[in-house]
Amino acid sequence: MPHRCTWFLALLICLGAACLPAQSQGDAWQQMFDGSTLGSWRESPFTGKGKVETGAGSIHLLPGAPMTGVTWTGDFPKSNYEIRWEARRVQGNDFFSSLTFPVGEAFATWVTGGWGGDIVGMSSIDGWDASENETRSYFNFENGRWYSFRLEVRPARVRAWIDSSPVFNVEIEGRQISLRRGEINLSAPLGFAAYSTRGEIRKIEYRVLPAR
Repeated sequence: MPHRCTWFLALLICLGAACLPAQSQGDAWQQMFDGSTLGSWRESPFTGKGKVETGAGSIHLLPGAPMTGVTWTGDFPKSNYEIRWEARRVQGNDFFSSLTFPVGEAFATWVTGGWGGDIVGMSSIDGWDASENETRSYFNFENGRWYSFRLEVRPARVRAWIDSSPVFNVEIEGRQISLRRGEINLSAPLGFAAYSTRGEIRKIEYRVLPAR
């Protein structure tokens, strides 16, 4: 009898699983950096930019006056996507891998450690930058430590995580999304930037998500 009960329970579990709707996790992750060459990345033409180098599996953004960055020249979706990467601040005390990214027909920047090194948020929403809007939070980045970042962009919402911990989840439908004034627009449509700081970036990947 115990054997029969075990078999019957397993059958019920299998039947129940078959009735569950399939959950699409999106397309496969697409590699955006091979670890040795810039490939489809180009140096962002910031005034006073520092050097961009590659080595040891990462892109090195050397300190600029004030910014150094790279901009993606390949294809990239405008919405319904995720992008993830790892980065560390090697030298300095400001943002080291801020990502400018498409939000539909507009662009925004995920600031990672701006305004002296600890402010995280999205610029800009309804004219308010990351230090002033509801996405602002504080994060203590340690120099030399690698952090993982992940960003999800949907038509109505943008979400972000650092080391699997959520840092903002903001509704954007019907709101004005824009870049701050200045040269950060040279990072569009997709690009990383560091401000008077040496940053290193690696394991950059993206995937397309199913519309919902």
